[in-house]
Amino acid sequence: MKGTKYMKIFKIIDEENDLLSGVLLYYEKSRTAIIELPEYLDEWNAPLLFTGYIKKKIYTIPRDMSFCWIKERVIPSGRQNIGDILNTHHLKSYDEMQFLEISDGRCSQDSLYIRKTDEVPMFVEERQQRNLKECVIVGNGRLLCFFYDGCVKKVDIATLDNVDADDIAKVIRHKGLYESGQIGVGGYYITFNNSIDIPAWALYGAKETLPLTLEDFKKFTQKNMLDTTEVCNTLECSRQNISYIVKKKHILPIKESVRGNLYDKCEILRYKW
Repeated sequence: MKGTKYMKIFKIIDEENDLLSGVLLYYEKSRTAIIELPEYLDEWNAPLLFTGYIKKKIYTIPRDMSFCWIKERVIPSGRQNIGDILNTHHLKSYDEMQFLEISDGRCSQDSLYIRKTDEVPMFVEERQQRNLKECVIVGNGRLLCFFYDGCVKKVDIATLDNVDADDIAKVIRHKGLYESGQIGVGGYYITFNNSIDIPAWALYGAKETLPLTLEDFKKFTQKNMLDTTEVCNTLECSRQNISYIVKKKHILPIKESVRGNLYDKCEILRYKW
C-alpha cells in the first residue's frame, strides 16, 4: 500500500547509534501521525515513549501516542513568546509538525532526529498489508473487516485483546457510537466518533477468518441490493404503494434516505411469493 498524495514520510534516526528507530507517517489533511517501529528494536534502544509498546511486541504506534511523540519534541503552544517565534519562522499559526520539521525533530533528551524521504520503507509496506481496506458494521458488536492482503475477518470486538476493555464496552453499549465506526487514515484503525480507536493489527489478530474477498462482497451488494425504483419495477407498483408496504412493515429497507431506500432483493422477491 503506497503513501497518499497528502502524506509525508520521515525516517526517525538514532544519530548516536546510527540506527533506524522508526518511520513517521504524517497525513497532512487530517493532521494525523502514525509511527512504525522496526521489530529489531528492544526496550533499551527504542524511543523512550514507546518502550511499553515494545514490551508488548506492538510496533505500530497509535495515532494519539504518535502525535504525543511529536508534541514532546517541539515548542509548546503555551510558550509566552510564541507569537514572536511564529513570526521568526514566518508561520501564520501554531503547528506542531511544522516545528518538528524546522528542528529536524531534534530534542535535548535523546539523539533522535528525522529525515524526510519519498519512499515508504519495505517493512512498513509489508506491515500495511494488514491494514483495513474496508470495514462494515454488521451489528451485535461485530465488524466485517477486509484487509489489504485479501484476508477477511468477522470480528466480535468484545473478544479483542490488547485494547481498552472500558472503551470496547462503551462502544457496544451505545448503539449510535457503535454505528459511527469508520476506517481511519491509512486503514490503520477503525474509529468510533473519532474518539475511540481499535487498531487494525488487533482486528487482524481475530480468529474467525472468512473465505470471502472484497470483490465477492461488492458483487453481492451489486446483485442483491435494489433501490426504490428497482423495487417498483420488480413489484410493478408505484412509489406510493412501496411507501404503504414499508409502513405496514411487509418489507423493510436496509438503508433509508430522503432520495430513496435500499432493499434486499431476496426479501422483495419473497414478497411476491
